[in-house]
Amino acid sequence: MKKVIVLGGGGFIGGHLAKRLKQDGNYVRICDIKNHEYFDHREICHEFILGDLTDPKTVELVIGEGFDEVYQLAADMGGAGYIFTGQNDANVMHNSALINLNVAKEAVVKKVKKVFYSSSACIYPENNQLDPDNPNCEESSAYPANPDSEYGWEKLFSERLYLAFSRNFKLNVRVARFHNIFGPQGTWRGGKEKAPAAMLRKAAETPDGGEFEVWGDGQQTRSFLFVEECVEAVLSLMESEFVGPVNIGSEEKVTINQLAQMAIDISGKNITIKNIYGEEFIQKYGFKCPTGVRGRNSDNRLFRKELGWEVSAPLAEGMAKTFDWISVVSGAEQPAYV
Repeated sequence: MKKVIVLGGGGFIGGHLAKRLKQDGNYVRICDIKNHEYFDHREICHEFILGDLTDPKTVELVIGEGFDEVYQLAADMGGAGYIFTGQNDANVMHNSALINLNVAKEAVVKKVKKVFYSSSACIYPENNQLDPDNPNCEESSAYPANPDSEYGWEKLFSERLYLAFSRNFKLNVRVARFHNIFGPQGTWRGGKEKAPAAMLRKAAETPDGGEFEVWGDGQQTRSFLFVEECVEAVLSLMESEFVGPVNIGSEEKVTINQLAQMAIDISGKNITIKNIYGEEFIQKYGFKCPTGVRGRNSDNRLFRKELGWEVSAPLAEGMAKTFDWISVVSGAEQPAYV
């Protein structure tokens, strides 16, 4: 039985990952600044430490002797309303960088056998993602660097941090760039939710014949990966000898309006999409519409080559599962129609 630590296990992806690691027979310790909102601790770990990983003393306590693997998913992050308005840039960079500086050092001191770091597709250059139909997110395109957000810059710095610790201190690392992971037991309201959760919540709560807002013109493109697929890919990477960085995402690209329509179709309702941007958005919300890059889609060729991993289910299947869950927790309970 391996002894593993999931940092950020009180969050969405970390909670699902910890649950799977525990189910697979590993001893699991979690540390997060918050409790998991939807998972009972006993379901996902053997130990849950409530602590602030920006504090080096907390990291020293959490990363104990004799642990085989550390999964580092802790970060200050959220959806477009949190990352792209510019209002949280200092906290995003400061808090996440401190966490990674602390973790990298302590993992070397405690002789952890292997460390996984969750980076992000937000590291890719903005200029490679101007065409919604032809974005370039191949791993080798990350440089010359030009992320479109401070979140992306911090992720890129931390990739280099872990790889430098690998070169200089023989820290055995794996680095993956996540592309828009979604699913049940995640944030679905309050401003930190990702686009699939936001669309599904709106579809669940909007009455038949109503309308809901989509930020931007809706023609920006993205790909979205169901959380269980993400966990499979992370475990495959950790079991391999491939270091990365490597994309973990889906290549099923959709426009944001198509994503919204998918949520509406799943709800079985007749709902109209209202795109809001420009001056109308500023007048309503007080800041520019945060839409991110025009196009982003995972390029999985490197993962296929090195590990043979493929996404197993279409986007609509994961969206339907997530709709059912959001319908229950939001109080708008109804079945999915796909």
